[in-house]
Amino acid sequence: MPQDSLQDLNQKLKKFAQIRDWEQFHSPKNLSMALIAECAELVEHFQWLTEEQSLNLPTEKREAVALEMADILIFLIRCAERLDIDLIDAAYRKMVINEARYPADKVQGDARRASEYD
Repeated sequence: MPQDSLQDLNQKLKKFAQIRDWEQFHSPKNLSMALIAECAELVEHFQWLTEEQSLNLPTEKREAVALEMADILIFLIRCAERLDIDLIDAAYRKMVINEARYPADKVQGDARRASEYD
């Protein structure tokens, strides 16, 4: 059973790339380009679906979506590793920023961008 941590996954991904001599291709530029391509592949699965359909994917489509999400996570983790960025720490720091930009009492039920609020 795989370990359930980004650190363990990062080590496995790094080893996978090193064994294949792929780190030479894993620059932040290349990894971010691969990441956006995988994001586009994820979006394709939801194109033209209704909100309800997107929430209730058939099993086969749900598995395809899961694998696209895995590709996204893999490229994101690899990019963070190459830039020496702690994704968990960055996510917690971003949550603090978002809590300040979007106070719950001000934005409840409203999906505008932060710059659109008074």
